[in-house]
Amino acid sequence: MAKINNINVEAIAKFAAQIEQDPHAAKKLKSVTGRWNFIEEDAPQFRAEVEYPGGTHTVETDFAPFMGGEGLRPDPVSYCMYGFASCFAGTFAAVAAAQGIELEELEVTVENQVDLSRAMGVADRPVTQGMNATLKVKCDAPTDRLEQIRRLAEERCPGVYCITNPIPFTSRIAG
Repeated sequence: MAKINNINVEAIAKFAAQIEQDPHAAKKLKSVTGRWNFIEEDAPQFRAEVEYPGGTHTVETDFAPFMGGEGLRPDPVSYCMYGFASCFAGTFAAVAAAQGIELEELEVTVENQVDLSRAMGVADRPVTQGMNATLKVKCDAPTDRLEQIRRLAEERCPGVYCITNPIPFTSRIAG
């Protein structure tokens, strides 16, 4: 197993070849079910068991006090930004690895200014004007190569796609 940037490049190449042979292999169902806490005092408001190939992990969230929570855990938007940052970092590292570029350090900072007036039912303003990612990269590659990798990471990252394209959403009450 050849790893570059803590990325198994052989596994990625094998999966890409599998997708070329069978496009349906690229589709993976992701699902999370969580429960709202009504009873437990001094505990986060929401909890979910998130599955991954090695098992499950409990993830908890709590709104900030000004939003009616206790601020006991990160809020949902913070998890969204964490997911985006980790997805973008992973895509950047994978693109670099596929090009044989070994990174010494990679840090991603994601920022977004949130306007909670819509959530509070006070105004119909956009929740955010956008998200910004800043990458700190240490490696031997020249700046123009890193810019090329950054552009490819933006094109390929599922997290970037999710925040830059409308995604159909429906909800329903289960019977």
